[in-house]
Amino acid sequence: MVDVADFLDPGDGVWWGQGSAEPEPLVNQVLDAVDRVGPIRAFSGLTWNERLSGDLPEKLTVVSYGGLGQLRSLSRHGRLDVVPCHYSAIPRMFATGQLPNDVGLVQVSPPGTDGAVTLGTGVEYVADALPHTRTLIAEINHQMPATVGGPRLPLSAFAAVVETDRPLREAPAKPADAVDRAIAAHVASIVDDGSTIQIGVGSLPAAVLEALAGHADLGFHSGMLTDGVLALVEKGVITGARKEIDPGVVVTGAALCSAQGYRWIGEHDVEFRAASYTHAPAVLSQLRSLVSINSAIEVDLLGQVGAELARGVHIGAVGGQVDFSRAASLTGSRSIIALRSTVGSGERTQSTIVPALAGGVVTTARVDVDAVVTEHGVAMLTGCTVAERALRLIEVAAPEHREHLQRSLAEQENR
Repeated sequence: MVDVADFLDPGDGVWWGQGSAEPEPLVNQVLDAVDRVGPIRAFSGLTWNERLSGDLPEKLTVVSYGGLGQLRSLSRHGRLDVVPCHYSAIPRMFATGQLPNDVGLVQVSPPGTDGAVTLGTGVEYVADALPHTRTLIAEINHQMPATVGGPRLPLSAFAAVVETDRPLREAPAKPADAVDRAIAAHVASIVDDGSTIQIGVGSLPAAVLEALAGHADLGFHSGMLTDGVLALVEKGVITGARKEIDPGVVVTGAALCSAQGYRWIGEHDVEFRAASYTHAPAVLSQLRSLVSINSAIEVDLLGQVGAELARGVHIGAVGGQVDFSRAASLTGSRSIIALRSTVGSGERTQSTIVPALAGGVVTTARVDVDAVVTEHGVAMLTGCTVAERALRLIEVAAPEHREHLQRSLAEQENR
Protein backbone atom coordinates (compact mmCIF):
# COMPACT_ATOMS: atom_id res chain seq x y z
CA MET A 1 0.00 0.00 0.00
CA VAL A 2 1.44 3.37 -1.07
CA ASP A 3 1.56 6.13 1.53
CA VAL A 4 2.19 9.49 -0.13
CA ALA A 5 3.45 10.79 3.22
CA ASP A 6 6.58 8.64 2.77
CA PHE A 7 7.60 10.89 -0.14
CA LEU A 8 6.86 14.25 1.49
CA ASP A 9 9.17 16.44 3.54
CA PRO A 10 8.19 19.48 5.64
CA GLY A 11 8.05 22.54 3.44
CA ASP A 12 7.55 20.57 0.21
CA GLY A 13 5.52 21.85 -2.69
CA VAL A 14 3.04 19.46 -4.31
CA TRP A 15 1.10 19.77 -7.57
CA TRP A 16 -1.51 17.54 -9.20
CA GLY A 17 -3.52 17.24 -12.39
CA GLN A 18 -6.91 18.91 -12.66
CA GLY A 19 -10.48 18.19 -13.73
CA SER A 20 -11.07 14.68 -15.00
CA ALA A 21 -7.35 13.91 -14.60
CA GLU A 22 -7.11 14.81 -10.91
CA PRO A 23 -5.66 11.79 -9.03
CA GLU A 24 -8.14 12.18 -6.18
CA PRO A 25 -7.06 9.15 -4.10
CA LEU A 26 -3.50 10.53 -4.00
CA VAL A 27 -4.69 14.07 -3.32
CA ASN A 28 -6.78 12.82 -0.42
CA GLN A 29 -3.73 11.05 0.99
CA VAL A 30 -1.86 14.36 0.93
CA LEU A 31 -4.72 16.03 2.80
CA ASP A 32 -4.59 13.25 5.40
CA ALA A 33 -0.80 13.55 5.76
CA VAL A 34 -0.42 17.31 6.10
CA ASP A 35 -0.83 17.40 9.88
CA ARG A 36 1.92 14.75 10.23
CA VAL A 37 4.29 16.17 7.60
CA GLY A 38 3.42 19.86 7.05
CA PRO A 39 3.74 22.55 6.18
CA ILE A 40 2.83 21.75 2.56
CA ARG A 41 2.22 24.16 -0.30
CA ALA A 42 -0.03 22.64 -2.97
CA PHE A 43 -0.94 23.71 -6.50
CA SER A 44 -4.40 22.73 -7.74
CA GLY A 45 -6.24 23.67 -10.91
CA LEU A 46 -9.93 23.03 -11.57
CA THR A 47 -11.22 20.52 -9.02
CA TRP A 48 -14.51 18.91 -8.10
CA ASN A 49 -12.95 17.08 -5.17
CA GLU A 50 -15.32 17.92 -2.30
CA ARG A 51 -12.49 17.67 0.22
CA LEU A 52 -10.94 20.76 -1.32
CA SER A 53 -14.02 22.85 -0.56
CA GLY A 54 -14.29 22.31 3.17
CA ASP A 55 -12.05 22.53 6.20
CA LEU A 56 -8.40 22.04 5.27
CA PRO A 57 -5.44 21.34 7.53
CA GLU A 58 -3.94 24.55 8.85
CA LYS A 59 -0.50 23.50 7.63
CA LEU A 60 -1.74 23.32 4.02
CA THR A 61 -1.56 26.28 1.65
CA VAL A 62 -3.50 25.88 -1.60
CA VAL A 63 -2.28 27.83 -4.62
CA SER A 64 -4.05 28.07 -7.97
CA TYR A 65 -4.33 30.16 -11.11
CA GLY A 66 -7.99 30.87 -10.27
CA GLY A 67 -11.07 29.95 -8.29
CA LEU A 68 -12.45 27.10 -10.35
CA GLY A 69 -14.86 24.40 -9.19
CA GLN A 70 -14.57 23.68 -5.48
CA LEU A 71 -11.78 26.24 -5.14
CA ARG A 72 -14.44 28.96 -5.17
CA SER A 73 -15.42 27.86 -1.69
CA LEU A 74 -11.79 28.08 -0.54
CA SER A 75 -11.58 31.61 -1.93
CA ARG A 76 -14.79 32.55 -0.12
CA HIS A 77 -13.25 31.39 3.15
CA GLY A 78 -9.89 33.05 2.56
CA ARG A 79 -8.02 29.76 2.10
CA LEU A 80 -7.01 30.14 -1.56
CA ASP A 81 -3.87 31.90 -2.76
CA VAL A 82 -4.36 32.93 -6.40
CA VAL A 83 -1.41 33.53 -8.70
CA PRO A 84 -2.86 35.67 -11.50
CA CYS A 85 -1.19 34.65 -14.74
CA HIS A 86 -1.70 33.81 -18.36
CA TYR A 87 -2.12 30.07 -18.80
CA SER A 88 0.80 30.19 -21.22
CA ALA A 89 3.04 31.33 -18.32
CA ILE A 90 2.36 28.30 -16.10
CA PRO A 91 5.00 26.06 -17.74
CA ARG A 92 7.72 28.64 -17.10
CA MET A 93 6.62 29.08 -13.49
CA PHE A 94 7.01 25.35 -12.88
CA ALA A 95 10.42 25.46 -14.53
CA THR A 96 11.61 28.29 -12.29
CA GLY A 97 10.15 26.88 -9.07
CA GLN A 98 7.66 29.72 -8.66
CA LEU A 99 4.94 27.06 -8.45
CA PRO A 100 5.25 24.03 -6.14
CA ASN A 101 7.31 21.34 -7.89
CA ASP A 102 8.82 18.95 -5.33
CA VAL A 103 6.20 16.22 -5.69
CA GLY A 104 3.80 15.69 -8.60
CA LEU A 105 0.66 13.55 -8.50
CA VAL A 106 -0.75 12.32 -11.80
CA GLN A 107 -3.57 10.13 -13.04
CA VAL A 108 -2.51 7.99 -15.99
CA SER A 109 -3.84 5.33 -18.34
CA PRO A 110 -2.91 1.65 -17.92
CA PRO A 111 0.41 0.61 -19.48
CA GLY A 112 0.34 -0.14 -23.19
CA THR A 113 2.10 -2.97 -24.99
CA ASP A 114 5.35 -1.02 -24.65
CA GLY A 115 4.90 -0.79 -20.87
CA ALA A 116 4.39 2.99 -21.00
CA VAL A 117 1.44 5.03 -19.70
CA THR A 118 -0.08 8.26 -21.02
CA LEU A 119 -1.38 11.31 -19.19
CA GLY A 120 -4.84 10.52 -20.53
CA THR A 121 -7.28 13.43 -20.49
CA GLY A 122 -4.99 15.85 -18.66
CA VAL A 123 -1.77 16.60 -20.55
CA GLU A 124 -1.79 20.44 -20.39
CA TYR A 125 0.35 21.86 -17.53
CA VAL A 126 1.14 18.37 -16.22
CA ALA A 127 3.40 17.58 -19.18
CA ASP A 128 5.25 20.85 -18.65
CA ALA A 129 5.70 20.29 -14.91
CA LEU A 130 7.06 16.73 -15.17
CA PRO A 131 10.67 17.57 -16.11
CA HIS A 132 11.01 19.96 -13.17
CA THR A 133 9.57 17.72 -10.44
CA ARG A 134 11.69 15.77 -7.95
CA THR A 135 9.25 12.94 -7.22
CA LEU A 136 6.33 11.64 -9.31
CA ILE A 137 3.57 9.40 -7.98
CA ALA A 138 0.90 7.96 -10.28
CA GLU A 139 -2.64 6.69 -10.00
CA ILE A 140 -3.08 4.13 -12.77
CA ASN A 141 -6.80 4.28 -13.44
CA HIS A 142 -8.06 1.45 -15.63
CA GLN A 143 -10.87 3.71 -16.86
CA MET A 144 -8.52 6.47 -18.03
CA PRO A 145 -8.26 6.35 -21.84
CA ALA A 146 -4.82 6.21 -23.42
CA THR A 147 -4.38 9.35 -25.51
CA VAL A 148 -1.98 10.50 -28.20
CA GLY A 149 0.05 13.68 -28.53
CA GLY A 150 1.43 13.83 -24.99
CA PRO A 151 4.37 12.06 -23.39
CA ARG A 152 4.49 8.30 -22.90
CA LEU A 153 6.06 7.49 -19.56
CA PRO A 154 7.66 4.26 -18.37
CA LEU A 155 6.59 3.03 -14.96
CA SER A 156 10.16 3.64 -13.83
CA ALA A 157 9.42 7.39 -14.01
CA PHE A 158 7.33 7.07 -10.83
CA ALA A 159 8.51 6.64 -7.28
CA ALA A 160 5.26 4.81 -6.53
CA VAL A 161 1.97 3.86 -8.19
CA VAL A 162 -1.50 2.93 -7.04
CA GLU A 163 -4.06 1.17 -9.22
CA THR A 164 -7.74 2.11 -9.34
CA ASP A 165 -10.74 1.36 -11.53
CA ARG A 166 -13.04 4.32 -11.05
CA PRO A 167 -15.11 6.53 -13.37
CA LEU A 168 -13.52 9.81 -14.39
CA ARG A 169 -15.16 12.96 -13.08
CA GLU A 170 -17.70 14.26 -15.58
CA ALA A 171 -18.42 17.89 -16.35
CA PRO A 172 -21.37 19.10 -14.23
CA ALA A 173 -24.44 18.93 -16.46
CA LYS A 174 -26.41 22.17 -16.59
CA PRO A 175 -28.70 22.24 -19.64
CA ALA A 176 -28.73 25.31 -21.83
CA ASP A 177 -31.81 27.51 -21.54
CA ALA A 178 -33.48 29.94 -23.94
CA VAL A 179 -31.06 32.75 -23.04
CA ASP A 180 -28.04 30.53 -23.70
CA ARG A 181 -29.49 29.51 -27.06
CA ALA A 182 -30.19 33.11 -28.04
CA ILE A 183 -26.61 34.13 -27.25
CA ALA A 184 -25.32 31.08 -29.08
CA ALA A 185 -27.27 31.95 -32.22
CA HIS A 186 -25.72 35.42 -32.26
CA VAL A 187 -22.24 33.98 -31.76
CA ALA A 188 -22.70 31.48 -34.57
CA SER A 189 -23.78 34.27 -36.91
CA ILE A 190 -20.32 35.90 -36.73
CA VAL A 191 -18.27 32.70 -37.08
CA ASP A 192 -17.23 31.94 -40.65
CA ASP A 193 -16.94 28.49 -42.19
CA GLY A 194 -13.35 27.26 -41.97
CA SER A 195 -12.68 29.02 -38.67
CA THR A 196 -10.55 27.35 -36.00
CA ILE A 197 -12.47 27.46 -32.74
CA GLN A 198 -11.32 27.94 -29.16
CA ILE A 199 -14.08 27.66 -26.57
CA GLY A 200 -14.56 26.87 -22.89
CA VAL A 201 -16.80 24.69 -20.74
CA GLY A 202 -20.35 25.18 -19.46
CA SER A 203 -23.94 25.49 -20.60
CA LEU A 204 -23.31 28.56 -22.78
CA PRO A 205 -20.29 27.10 -24.62
CA ALA A 206 -22.29 23.91 -25.11
CA ALA A 207 -25.13 25.93 -26.67
CA VAL A 208 -22.64 27.73 -28.95
CA LEU A 209 -21.26 24.41 -30.18
CA GLU A 210 -24.80 23.22 -30.93
CA ALA A 211 -25.47 26.45 -32.84
CA LEU A 212 -22.41 25.81 -35.00
CA ALA A 213 -23.85 22.54 -36.33
CA GLY A 214 -24.70 24.17 -39.67
CA HIS A 215 -21.13 25.35 -40.32
CA ALA A 216 -18.54 23.64 -42.50
CA ASP A 217 -14.89 22.69 -42.11
CA LEU A 218 -14.37 24.14 -38.65
CA GLY A 219 -11.10 23.46 -36.88
CA PHE A 220 -10.49 23.03 -33.18
CA HIS A 221 -7.51 24.19 -31.10
CA SER A 222 -8.28 24.85 -27.45
CA GLY A 223 -7.26 24.17 -23.89
CA MET A 224 -10.32 22.04 -23.17
CA LEU A 225 -12.41 19.48 -25.06
CA THR A 226 -16.09 18.68 -24.32
CA ASP A 227 -18.87 16.44 -25.60
CA GLY A 228 -20.12 19.30 -27.78
CA VAL A 229 -16.85 19.28 -29.72
CA LEU A 230 -17.00 15.51 -30.19
CA ALA A 231 -20.56 15.82 -31.51
CA LEU A 232 -19.40 18.27 -34.18
CA VAL A 233 -16.57 15.94 -35.15
CA GLU A 234 -19.07 13.10 -35.52
CA LYS A 235 -21.34 15.29 -37.68
CA GLY A 236 -18.47 16.25 -39.97
CA VAL A 237 -18.64 19.90 -38.96
CA ILE A 238 -15.22 19.93 -37.30
CA THR A 239 -12.83 18.58 -39.91
CA GLY A 240 -9.80 20.81 -39.46
CA ALA A 241 -9.45 20.79 -43.25
CA ARG A 242 -8.60 24.50 -43.42
CA LYS A 243 -6.36 24.78 -40.35
CA GLU A 244 -3.09 26.52 -41.06
CA ILE A 245 -1.24 24.16 -38.70
CA ASP A 246 -2.20 20.65 -37.55
CA PRO A 247 -4.63 20.27 -40.48
CA GLY A 248 -7.28 17.65 -39.87
CA VAL A 249 -6.29 17.35 -36.20
CA VAL A 250 -8.35 18.15 -33.11
CA VAL A 251 -5.90 19.73 -30.65
CA THR A 252 -6.59 20.14 -26.92
CA GLY A 253 -4.82 20.07 -23.58
CA ALA A 254 -7.52 18.37 -21.51
CA ALA A 255 -11.02 16.92 -21.68
CA LEU A 256 -14.14 17.37 -19.56
CA CYS A 257 -16.74 15.02 -20.95
CA SER A 258 -19.38 12.45 -20.13
CA ALA A 259 -18.45 8.81 -19.65
CA GLN A 260 -19.47 8.23 -23.27
CA GLY A 261 -17.21 11.07 -24.36
CA TYR A 262 -14.22 9.59 -22.54
CA ARG A 263 -14.84 6.25 -24.28
CA TRP A 264 -14.98 8.08 -27.62
CA ILE A 265 -11.64 9.73 -26.94
CA GLY A 266 -10.08 6.34 -26.24
CA GLU A 267 -11.18 5.12 -29.67
CA HIS A 268 -10.21 8.15 -31.79
CA ASP A 269 -7.12 10.22 -32.46
CA VAL A 270 -7.48 13.47 -30.55
CA GLU A 271 -4.15 15.22 -30.00
CA PHE A 272 -3.59 16.07 -26.33
CA ARG A 273 -0.73 18.58 -26.12
CA ALA A 274 1.13 20.41 -23.36
CA ALA A 275 0.13 23.96 -22.40
CA SER A 276 3.49 25.09 -23.77
CA TYR A 277 2.06 24.19 -27.19
CA THR A 278 -1.70 24.79 -26.97
CA HIS A 279 -1.35 28.29 -25.49
CA ALA A 280 1.99 29.41 -26.93
CA PRO A 281 1.87 32.77 -28.75
CA ALA A 282 4.22 31.43 -31.44
CA VAL A 283 1.77 28.59 -32.13
CA LEU A 284 -1.44 30.62 -31.95
CA SER A 285 -0.06 33.31 -34.26
CA GLN A 286 0.00 30.71 -37.04
CA LEU A 287 -3.74 30.12 -36.78
CA ARG A 288 -4.95 32.93 -39.01
CA SER A 289 -8.47 31.51 -38.84
CA LEU A 290 -8.60 31.47 -35.02
CA VAL A 291 -11.90 32.50 -33.40
CA SER A 292 -11.79 32.66 -29.61
CA ILE A 293 -15.11 32.37 -27.77
CA ASN A 294 -14.86 33.17 -24.07
CA SER A 295 -17.15 34.12 -21.22
CA ALA A 296 -17.10 36.90 -18.64
CA ILE A 297 -18.57 38.00 -15.34
CA GLU A 298 -18.95 41.59 -16.54
CA VAL A 299 -17.89 43.97 -19.31
CA ASP A 300 -17.55 47.72 -18.82
CA LEU A 301 -18.44 50.48 -21.29
CA LEU A 302 -14.85 50.59 -22.52
CA GLY A 303 -15.04 46.93 -23.51
CA GLN A 304 -12.79 45.75 -20.67
CA VAL A 305 -13.57 42.24 -19.47
CA GLY A 306 -13.76 41.02 -15.86
CA ALA A 307 -13.70 37.23 -15.62
CA GLU A 308 -12.16 36.54 -12.23
CA LEU A 309 -13.85 38.19 -9.25
CA ALA A 310 -17.42 38.51 -7.98
CA ARG A 311 -17.95 40.37 -4.71
CA GLY A 312 -14.31 39.84 -3.84
CA VAL A 313 -14.40 36.07 -4.37
CA HIS A 314 -12.36 34.36 -7.08
CA ILE A 315 -14.89 32.42 -9.16
CA GLY A 316 -12.92 32.45 -12.41
CA ALA A 317 -9.41 32.87 -13.74
CA VAL A 318 -7.32 34.62 -16.31
CA GLY A 319 -6.66 31.13 -17.63
CA GLY A 320 -6.27 30.93 -21.38
CA GLN A 321 -8.71 33.73 -22.13
CA VAL A 322 -6.08 36.39 -22.74
CA ASP A 323 -3.75 34.02 -24.63
CA PHE A 324 -6.49 33.15 -27.09
CA SER A 325 -8.32 36.50 -27.19
CA ARG A 326 -5.15 38.39 -27.99
CA ALA A 327 -4.08 35.92 -30.67
CA ALA A 328 -7.55 35.83 -32.23
CA SER A 329 -7.86 39.61 -32.37
CA LEU A 330 -4.28 40.34 -33.42
CA THR A 331 -3.21 37.58 -35.80
CA GLY A 332 -6.32 35.42 -36.05
CA SER A 333 -9.90 36.00 -37.17
CA ARG A 334 -12.05 37.24 -34.27
CA SER A 335 -12.14 37.48 -30.47
CA ILE A 336 -15.62 37.06 -28.99
CA ILE A 337 -16.81 37.57 -25.41
CA ALA A 338 -20.23 36.01 -24.80
CA LEU A 339 -22.29 36.52 -21.65
CA ARG A 340 -25.81 36.95 -20.34
CA SER A 341 -26.94 40.54 -20.07
CA THR A 342 -27.98 40.07 -16.43
CA VAL A 343 -27.16 37.99 -13.37
CA GLY A 344 -29.36 37.31 -10.37
CA SER A 345 -33.13 37.33 -10.23
CA GLY A 346 -36.02 39.49 -9.10
CA GLU A 347 -35.01 42.67 -7.30
CA ARG A 348 -31.40 41.45 -7.16
CA THR A 349 -31.02 41.33 -10.94
CA GLN A 350 -27.90 43.17 -12.06
CA SER A 351 -26.57 44.17 -15.45
CA THR A 352 -23.38 42.47 -16.65
CA ILE A 353 -22.72 45.46 -18.91
CA VAL A 354 -21.50 47.99 -16.35
CA PRO A 355 -20.12 51.55 -16.22
CA ALA A 356 -17.01 50.23 -14.44
CA LEU A 357 -15.87 46.76 -13.43
CA ALA A 358 -17.14 46.08 -9.93
CA GLY A 359 -14.26 43.74 -9.21
CA GLY A 360 -11.78 46.41 -10.24
CA VAL A 361 -9.67 43.80 -12.05
CA VAL A 362 -9.35 43.75 -15.83
CA THR A 363 -8.87 40.23 -17.17
CA THR A 364 -8.91 40.97 -20.90
CA ALA A 365 -8.01 44.38 -22.27
CA ARG A 366 -10.47 46.27 -24.45
CA VAL A 367 -8.11 46.12 -27.44
CA ASP A 368 -8.23 42.31 -27.40
CA VAL A 369 -12.01 42.11 -27.80
CA ASP A 370 -13.60 42.26 -31.24
CA ALA A 371 -17.19 41.52 -30.26
CA VAL A 372 -19.32 41.32 -27.12
CA VAL A 373 -22.40 39.13 -27.47
CA THR A 374 -25.49 38.89 -25.25
CA GLU A 375 -28.96 37.55 -25.89
CA HIS A 376 -29.82 41.03 -27.18
CA GLY A 377 -27.34 41.02 -30.03
CA VAL A 378 -23.74 41.59 -31.11
CA ALA A 379 -21.68 44.66 -30.23
CA MET A 380 -18.90 44.81 -32.82
CA LEU A 381 -16.16 46.91 -31.25
CA THR A 382 -13.17 46.69 -33.57
CA GLY A 383 -12.45 50.01 -35.24
CA CYS A 384 -14.91 51.92 -33.04
CA THR A 385 -14.05 55.02 -31.06
CA VAL A 386 -14.39 55.02 -27.29
CA ALA A 387 -17.79 56.72 -27.54
CA GLU A 388 -19.02 54.36 -30.25
CA ARG A 389 -17.97 51.32 -28.25
CA ALA A 390 -19.97 52.47 -25.23
CA LEU A 391 -23.10 53.05 -27.31
CA ARG A 392 -22.85 49.64 -28.96
CA LEU A 393 -22.40 47.93 -25.61
CA ILE A 394 -25.45 49.70 -24.19
CA GLU A 395 -27.46 48.39 -27.16
CA VAL A 396 -26.78 44.78 -26.14
CA ALA A 397 -27.40 45.38 -22.43
CA ALA A 398 -30.68 44.34 -20.85
CA PRO A 399 -33.37 46.92 -21.85
CA GLU A 400 -34.24 47.69 -18.23
CA HIS A 401 -30.64 48.72 -17.51
CA ARG A 402 -29.92 50.80 -20.59
CA GLU A 403 -31.20 54.09 -19.21
CA HIS A 404 -28.93 53.80 -16.18
CA LEU A 405 -25.94 53.00 -18.40
CA GLN A 406 -26.69 55.98 -20.63
CA ARG A 407 -26.84 58.29 -17.59
CA SER A 408 -23.57 56.87 -16.31
CA LEU A 409 -21.98 57.40 -19.71
CA ALA A 410 -23.19 61.01 -19.81
CA GLU A 411 -21.80 61.62 -16.32
CA GLN A 412 -18.42 60.22 -17.34
CA GLU A 413 -18.33 62.43 -20.44
CA ASN A 414 -19.15 65.54 -18.39
CA ARG A 415 -16.34 65.03 -15.89
